Amino acid sequence: KAALEKHEPLKIDSSVCNINRAVGTMIAATVGAAHDHTLPEGFVTLKLRGTAGQSLGAFLTTGVTLDLEGEANDYVGKGLSGGVISIRKDRDFAPAAQENIIAGNTCLYGATSGKVFINGCVGERFAVRNSGAASVVEGTGAHGCEYMTNGTVLVLGQIGANFAAGMSGGVAYLYDPQGNAKQHLASGNFITCYVKPQSEDSLDLPLHQGKHDETLIYELLSEHVARTGSTLGQQLLADFDQSLGQFLKVMPHEYAQALKNQQASSPL
Repeated sequence: KAALEKHEPLKIDSSVCNINRAVGTMIAATVGAAHDHTLPEGFVTLKLRGTAGQSLGAFLTTGVTLDLEGEANDYVGKGLSGGVISIRKDRDFAPAAQENIIAGNTCLYGATSGKVFINGCVGERFAVRNSGAASVVEGTGAHGCEYMTNGTVLVLGQIGANFAAGMSGGVAYLYDPQGNAKQHLASGNFITCYVKPQSEDSLDLPLHQGKHDETLIYELLSEHVARTGSTLGQQLLADFDQSLGQFLKVMPHEYAQALKNQQASSPL
């Protein structure tokens, strides 16, 4: 309260355990009410260590950042509204982050804006009904990006079955070095291409957006590494040109067509 009254940045260090649910939500509500969502990113930062209960950072608003070292249960970033959440493996956890679950199901459900960076795999229904947030995750269970309407999802590992079912907007980029991501996509109304097309047939704009795709992936990867220390992210950045060619872009057909129509009608 004193920090808000003085308009001074605030940093809180705390342990967390799985009976602590919706961590950060009341602080975000207080901050949002006091400053009308005008604070700069990271004005209030919660640095946590341990196992967070359900709904870590639910409805987190602009100006609030959660940095968790450890793991979290379901509904991380539910209704995220401009805040930033990063989850990285505990310093004492030796196995590779990208091969292990670090957060539960239905993370980023109904998010509208903000960013999430997850240094490991998550459960099912990641980014369901996401309508504007950006995220990086190192693997998902089934039904990822289900009913997504906007936003960006960057997946650096395997995806589960039925990915992008009912997705009507936004973009997903899937790191696909084995070339098997398409077999996990839901049957439906979307189109795909590799970010660096393997044939001239894939150059149908706006699905293939060249420099825009490259810049977006690079910036998200760089921030993911900076916030989580991701070993996998570092590896992809170390040979970024090679990595870029192995990202599969997934976009709903109607959304791509709308962008194409908008592009065609825009003045040169």
